[in-house]
Amino acid sequence: MSTVLVTGGSGFIAGHSILQLLAQGHQVRTTVRDLKRENDVRATLRRAGADPGNQLTFFAADLNSDTGWPPAVSGCDYVLHVASPFPPGVPRHEDDLIVPAREGALRVLRASRDAGVKRVVLTSSFVAIGYGHENHTAPYNEHDWTDPNAPGLTAYAKSKTIAERAAWAFISREGGSLELSVINPVLVCGPVLSADYAASIMLVQKLMDGALPGCPRLNFGIVDVRDVADLHIRAMTRPAANGERFLGASGDFISLQEVANVLKQRLGPAARRVPTRELPNWLVRLFAFADPSVRLILPELGKPKNATGEKARRLLGWNPRSREDALVATAQSLIDLGLLKDSPRAA
Repeated sequence: MSTVLVTGGSGFIAGHSILQLLAQGHQVRTTVRDLKRENDVRATLRRAGADPGNQLTFFAADLNSDTGWPPAVSGCDYVLHVASPFPPGVPRHEDDLIVPAREGALRVLRASRDAGVKRVVLTSSFVAIGYGHENHTAPYNEHDWTDPNAPGLTAYAKSKTIAERAAWAFISREGGSLELSVINPVLVCGPVLSADYAASIMLVQKLMDGALPGCPRLNFGIVDVRDVADLHIRAMTRPAANGERFLGASGDFISLQEVANVLKQRLGPAARRVPTRELPNWLVRLFAFADPSVRLILPELGKPKNATGEKARRLLGWNPRSREDALVATAQSLIDLGLLKDSPRAA
């Protein structure tokens, strides 16, 4: 078995990646910004059914500093660079996201190259593929790139696009023998492991809590976090993954109203607060005057959008769960952990 570093061990995708790597028998390392988080991460993994013991080692490393990365990657065969800032709100300045995403990726790549790591698998996003385009009717695939200079593009979309571009440029110019694969998942849902859940989960949480007045006319893809972790691990070792990016989409895109209907149909009374009426665009624009976070979605209102994960299926044998199962697993985990308004343990 190999020695694998997973960056950002307290994160959503990282946690599921660690669980799968441990189950497969790998020696796993992970980074946290503060080693005080080690006990929290271990407790989360134990609740998920894993008892890593000495099979898991922690290192302190931050995307904003060179310190800690050389010892973290030393002796590793592979690195899954999952860590990247993903804020729940609007950053004060876009560079608060762009700089750590780009420079953090380059730090990990540079340290991996110097340590003789075989391959780095970088977590990018669909937002580095399917945004800033006009009149794009075909499903997006791995050949498409988001234009970081497009008007209305969010700081997060810019950060992921710029960081991925920088990673490919590094490999081309100074990567040496280091290999790179990139995963570009759509909206990542699936079972939450703790109360410290990802910003991507907030959509389901807000729907379940009835915190939204209705469903804006938005379309997006859904993929289960367990399948995203599996895709990372497949890309880690498969020869066909070297030098490739893989769009992690489990099926056609779905509207927010369809998401709400899935939750209603599959969860019954537990989803009684979920709103199912579609909000007209003019009303969403009115809300945006009072809520800056709503302004972020305005450029995407009413835009038809789709993407295909066919490449990952064809080259890596990836077989993800349905988007419906991913949504239900998300909501059920929030219920089980007492993280919803009506959950028995929420009080």
